[in-house]
Amino acid sequence: MSDTGNEIQSKDFIRTIIDEDLASGRYDKVHTRFPPEPNGYLHIGHAKAICLNFGIAKDYNGMCNLRMDDTNPAKESMEYVEAIKDNIRWLGFDWEDRLYFASDNYEKLYELAVKLIKMGKAFVCDLTADQIREYRGTLTEPGKNSPFRERTVEENLDLFEKMRNGEFEDGSRVLRAKIDMTSPNLNMRDPVLYRVLRANHYRTGDKWKIYPMYDWTHGSCDSFEGITHSICTLEFEDHRPLYEWFLQTLGLYMPRQVEFARLNLTYTVMSKRKLLTLVNEKAVTGWDDPRMPTLSGLRRRGFTPASIRDFCSRIGVSKVNSVVDYAFLEFCLREDLNKTANRVMAVLDPLKVVIENYPDDLVEYMDAENNPEDPNAGTRKIPFTKELFIERDDFMIDPPKKYFRLSPGKEIRLKNGYYIKCVDYKTDADGKVVEVICSYDPATKGGWSEDGRMVKGTSHWVSASKGIKIEVRLYDKLFLKPDPEVVGENERFTDFINPDSIKILSDCIAEPSLAEAKAGDNFQFLRQGYFVADKDGTKEKPVFNRSVGLKDSWAKTQSKNQ
Repeated sequence: MSDTGNEIQSKDFIRTIIDEDLASGRYDKVHTRFPPEPNGYLHIGHAKAICLNFGIAKDYNGMCNLRMDDTNPAKESMEYVEAIKDNIRWLGFDWEDRLYFASDNYEKLYELAVKLIKMGKAFVCDLTADQIREYRGTLTEPGKNSPFRERTVEENLDLFEKMRNGEFEDGSRVLRAKIDMTSPNLNMRDPVLYRVLRANHYRTGDKWKIYPMYDWTHGSCDSFEGITHSICTLEFEDHRPLYEWFLQTLGLYMPRQVEFARLNLTYTVMSKRKLLTLVNEKAVTGWDDPRMPTLSGLRRRGFTPASIRDFCSRIGVSKVNSVVDYAFLEFCLREDLNKTANRVMAVLDPLKVVIENYPDDLVEYMDAENNPEDPNAGTRKIPFTKELFIERDDFMIDPPKKYFRLSPGKEIRLKNGYYIKCVDYKTDADGKVVEVICSYDPATKGGWSEDGRMVKGTSHWVSASKGIKIEVRLYDKLFLKPDPEVVGENERFTDFINPDSIKILSDCIAEPSLAEAKAGDNFQFLRQGYFVADKDGTKEKPVFNRSVGLKDSWAKTQSKNQ
């Protein structure tokens, strides 16, 4: 069992396979890798793979490499590389000195391709991309050989060198492996190894005029690095015979590939291509928009590394594709923040309260507990003054039965403050309440009555003169339907974006302690939910994003189903 940050990962089928490999002597160590393509920001699905690969390495006192599989220069950048590294460190994992790039192996991969040609196992093909698809056949019909398949070794070597030298137009020729066009596995039907492509690579510049395909690169790099267990998602199961063919044919070391089900999450998309579409079409503010399922977005939303690791541990590892409810991810965050987030008071829809019998210039500092779940969290001082703000919903002129908040003649408790009773109120020309006039009982300081009388209602509050203005951003699900990738004719996944996925409240008031909040600091706003300080905030006006509400719909649903 693994214990990383208080999360416990039980034995899964991959760890069982590793146990068997070690016991049989197939391997005497464990060496994994996390191999992202630097063509976008990592998302929550990648977090599952990160936790699995780095977690397994830790469990077995092994090693885990970080490798950028950078084979598509048109879509890759150093920005993505740095974001990937930052996200992995934030999650709590370390690749130490083992950062690799597939592009470091371009020359070696080229030499191996030349070796395949000399073995009569690869050829240069002049068919267009459409023709190659046509010749490949279907799942029920075999493919047919390219008319260029029987070129001589000498001709193929000459053409491949000319491809490298940039003597042909982009897309005019490819290098293909010579395997079996009748194979039931379409990946084995003479796959493309190299294409002509004039594109500036973020690391190698314009040195190369040809670039290796992902399938040719990925398995080969695993072999170069001495990986013992190449852990992939299920879509690579049909690619495994191809990787093995490459390595066996070339006589190279072969890792063991094991596939697991990728993470699918409701109300979001997990394709980097679709996430890039959201960014490019400005449906979101960027890769780190708090509505995005990217790790950068979740981090800005207020998710903690512990909550994401816990989520990945709880959902487990299997061979069966399934969909996880987004509410479960929120449940894991709520579980963590309940233990770690300090409690504060903020009023999101302010209504002024004037305590008529409280001294005009008096400021009292009330003791407040920072976190009842953490005895070591300490206390803080909150200023109490004659004029306060409460939530507008906490006052009604003509309340229904079982309404325990403030109303004419009704007494309530102010959290950590005093008992107050409404004696009057003021409205504007439209009849909207603009001020509530109250009296207070000096014998109830701290929110408790000396005579033992009880009140049912408790409201949070903020001093009108000592409180600070804050902006609050209330986030909801980015999409309106659980699976936005299921679209009808003439529909796009972007058609289902939730128009109310963000609501900005600009006139909120919070206790002054929040003026010192730094971006990434988590809090529970009493009775409101969990919030995190955002990077857009300033000293004059901090900004807070709602991470998750206090209500736990997922846990309630689970208890009903049991």
